[in-house]
Amino acid sequence: MDIAASLAARSYGAARPLTSADPQGAGGPASSLSQAAQSFAQVLERADATAQQAMAGNADPHALVASLSEAQMAVETAVAVRDKVVEAYLEILRMPV
Repeated sequence: MDIAASLAARSYGAARPLTSADPQGAGGPASSLSQAAQSFAQVLERADATAQQAMAGNADPHALVASLSEAQMAVETAVAVRDKVVEAYLEILRMPV
């Protein structure tokens, strides 16, 4: 349970800047989306690197579990966002012209 709680706290802390308002107004949604994609890629790269180290016997099993849990959460979040985008697109298509 402790691993899940710390993982949730870390993920919340990482996602918090994405949900806060941008005081300068620079970039807007495009820069936020770009940052989210970069963050997603970094999470997957860290999980991959930790898994490779674990297979070589150089990584702590707890770090491997935490890394894989973080990657799983990132993938599930990306899938949920994708589903919402597709749902919104289909809703727009159903609108009468």
